[in-house]
Amino acid sequence: MAVPTNTRETYGAVGIREDLSNIIYNISPMDTPFVSGVGRGTCDNTTFEWQTDELKTPAANRQIEGNDYASTAATEPRRLSNYTQISATQVQTSGTTEAVDFAGRKSSQAYQLAKRAKEMKRDMETMLLDGTAKVAGSSGTARESASFATWVGTNDAATTPIIAASTGSGLVNNGASGYPDGTTSSATGGATTTTTLAMINEVVSRVWDLGGTPDVILCPSTVKQTISGSGIGGSVVADLQKNVGDKAATAVNAVDVLVTDFGTFKVVPDRFMPATNCDFIDYDLWEICYLRPFKTETLAKSGDSVKQLLIAEYGLKAKNGLGNGMIKSAK
Repeated sequence: MAVPTNTRETYGAVGIREDLSNIIYNISPMDTPFVSGVGRGTCDNTTFEWQTDELKTPAANRQIEGNDYASTAATEPRRLSNYTQISATQVQTSGTTEAVDFAGRKSSQAYQLAKRAKEMKRDMETMLLDGTAKVAGSSGTARESASFATWVGTNDAATTPIIAASTGSGLVNNGASGYPDGTTSSATGGATTTTTLAMINEVVSRVWDLGGTPDVILCPSTVKQTISGSGIGGSVVADLQKNVGDKAATAVNAVDVLVTDFGTFKVVPDRFMPATNCDFIDYDLWEICYLRPFKTETLAKSGDSVKQLLIAEYGLKAKNGLGNGMIKSAK
């Protein structure tokens, strides 16, 4: 069928407003389970301190009647410390850009600030789990807060709650004082090796022996798939639910909760943690201490633009690292 002569069509028309959605779709992942799960506190200095203690090893405590007892040797609490680190990002928008009518946002400056805040939270998740030891900093060096791995472990390979995936043996973390103190982390676990149920049981039993009760397994996607696979989770792919009413049949091939002899664990994937670590965490034993919580500061104008700084200063407190564990070089 032919189009009549002189019929105006959109192909040659001028001035048609573009159909641009007023919704901006951001596919970047935002979930940060460690930062979101641990406690929040405050500190009053760039160096903040706390104390941890433990009970002595149980022994046969049988005494004779009428004994004149001698004082038992006392052990003092351990004094630990960490540094705060500064995370910041600046957003600068020209006056013209701020005045222009953008699709999907009323203010370009406000949109960019909100976006940078999400990016900074992801940065925090990465840094607090990356194994960095604490750095005091100087006029030319940024302070660094000791991350999760530097507070976990013992100086005894037979009891340390850190396991090398390649060998199944313990990895020590002595620290500067013979105890994890944020100054070092254990050695790597050798060649990357598939995580097994035996490894998981070894870590959780060691943590339990030390008095810990973690309830979260934080892991990268590869380890999450291993835990959900037949090697650990059993033949879960065979768990097929039949149609019930209007509900479709569902094949279940995931393990989100793992029950062991030493506790029930929520298995949580984390996109921003080291790709070959598997962390066993008690969120109650960790706290992010803020010297300066997230805030936006408007900077002095130096031209036809708006400048704002998004900044936060914080550090990680390990109330007791012995209540947590790790598998290194896992997949």
